[in-house]
Amino acid sequence: MDLRHLRYFVAVAENGSFTRAAEQLGIEQPPLSQQIKQLENELGVLLFQRLTRGVRLTDIGLVLLDQARALLGMQRQFLSTARGLARGEKGHIRVGLAGAVSLLPLIPLTVRRFCEVWPDVTIYLEESNTPALRKALHDRAIDIAIVRPPVPDGAGLLVSPLLEEETVVALPKGHPLAIHPNLELEMLADEPFIIFPRELGPGFHDAILSACHNAGFTPRMGQQAPQIASTVPLVAAGLGVSVVPRSLHQIHSGGVTYHSLGAKAPRAELAIAMRAGQHVPLMTNFIATLRACCQDMNDSAISIAPASPDMEGA
Repeated sequence: MDLRHLRYFVAVAENGSFTRAAEQLGIEQPPLSQQIKQLENELGVLLFQRLTRGVRLTDIGLVLLDQARALLGMQRQFLSTARGLARGEKGHIRVGLAGAVSLLPLIPLTVRRFCEVWPDVTIYLEESNTPALRKALHDRAIDIAIVRPPVPDGAGLLVSPLLEEETVVALPKGHPLAIHPNLELEMLADEPFIIFPRELGPGFHDAILSACHNAGFTPRMGQQAPQIASTVPLVAAGLGVSVVPRSLHQIHSGGVTYHSLGAKAPRAELAIAMRAGQHVPLMTNFIATLRACCQDMNDSAISIAPASPDMEGA
């Protein structure tokens, strides 16, 4: 069935006249009458009673009118969705976040700005670790990921740098070094280090160890944290100290103080990962928003306030 016939049917029904319907549709009246007759023959029903002046829907026509309107509404919605997808204005996007990335102010800022411009797009956030996010990208379970490079077994993925986050030292409350608002790495040489498994973020893991070596010592490994964000509760328990991304200072784990590091501080790198060959306007719009927010935050970056002995996780 040609949906154009349904459009003609609705127009005649709403105008009660072939003549007025033809004027509204911008066609001649005889071809319109022929198209309605063709539709009636195709359906095997009479849609209109032809009157001296105008037409009137039959009982069958009345029933079919609502369904014709519904079908035309679905067609309009289909076209609107297709065009919105083509422009990156509709649909959904699934974003994977590596460990502790969700704590970055960058993430809610990006989501808020994106949704202000494209309110018809739904964003789903999923937090995991870099190896699991790599697999989720390959399995098409997510569309894009913010990861901690390098990405192991990253064949088929495009990985591009996003930002380098500052790091801070997390100390148990009451630690002798907590009186210093700013620390140097070598001051931690005799402390047990709490760190996450290397496979969860090899780049950041190696950056911490390398920075310690450059400061003249090999860190004494304490208890291993199951995730990057899990280091803070272990520090609060007094099991050691840790070097963590600056964003983790938002974790309000009582009994932890945060301290800025000197020039030898490692950096926590983040990157955008996506499947190679993806050319979806929605993805392009999201990445552009993410990078713009990242640049805005870099331009207005504020250093962590110096820690005091009573500073607890904030």
